[in-house]
Amino acid sequence: MTGLQPGDTFPTGVTFSYVPYTDEKSDISACGVPVNYDASKEFAGKKVVLVSVPGAFTPTCSEKHLPGYIENWQKFKEKGVDIIAVIASNDAYVMSAWSKSNNIKNDDILFLSDPGAAFSKDIGWTKGERTARYALLIDNNQIVYAEKEPGREVTVSSADEVLRNI
Repeated sequence: MTGLQPGDTFPTGVTFSYVPYTDEKSDISACGVPVNYDASKEFAGKKVVLVSVPGAFTPTCSEKHLPGYIENWQKFKEKGVDIIAVIASNDAYVMSAWSKSNNIKNDDILFLSDPGAAFSKDIGWTKGERTARYALLIDNNQIVYAEKEPGREVTVSSADEVLRNI
């Protein structure tokens, strides 16, 4: 598969890994247990924003990409978005720590691991061995918006751009 286009159906069998948020493991130094997240099942019948970044804790991802989604979380909810998920090829422990370092609680935004960049490789959107920078808007299993960054900047995958396309 090469990329996803508006009108495509979200693929079946997509599984990510993540550490669910719990109050007792809310400290950044506390580790929960990673579980499989069946995205194909969990996204079914919902409006989902899936954002991919090349790496947790990296400068562009942490300073320019992720903040827009955190700051605009309520605007996404007001537009009917059920799930905002951020993926990277980092493992679930790193993604959990990145979530905690950004004060995300109660899985308001899911921080999911795309192990080995498997999903991103399947859709042909990688950056070397990492996930590329892209955004998908999925509504009831249909791709509504799908854009991969053409360069190093955060443009077509930004929170503002995805909000404009809801």
